[in-house]
Amino acid sequence: MGPERDIMTAKSILIVEDEIFVAMDIERILVDAGFRVIAIAADSDEAIAAAEAADIAFVDLNLRDGPTGPTLARALGERYGVRVVYVTANPAQIDVPAKTAIACIRKPFDDAAILAAATLASGQDVDVTPHGEMMIPMSRWNGASHFSAD
Repeated sequence: MGPERDIMTAKSILIVEDEIFVAMDIERILVDAGFRVIAIAADSDEAIAAAEAADIAFVDLNLRDGPTGPTLARALGERYGVRVVYVTANPAQIDVPAKTAIACIRKPFDDAAILAAATLASGQDVDVTPHGEMMIPMSRWNGASHFSAD
């Protein structure tokens, strides 16, 4: 498909997360809301293998093959036009966000933050105010300083 994908029809989601229970939790939230999860990838190679069929990717930063999430997110956007939602406990590791990045969700997350980000990535309006510091749209991103230090 490529970068020209219609943002309003984005429904196929790739989850890039090496912690299987976290990945399964994200999958449950998305599937219950009607999104189609096409794959769960634990590393960059698995993610790239599934990328062509994805419209949206929820990407952790530290994967099975190391801290490859930021580079992977940029590749998913540049090569495949995939919209990226970062899901991480370490937002400071996002040095240069993907041009297609939509939001950053801080772990631990709740169902509402995942759904708000997926809805936003699908091109629909969503009120992000209730998500406070847990989900920051990239349009408001100025680095990890958006998140409180815990």
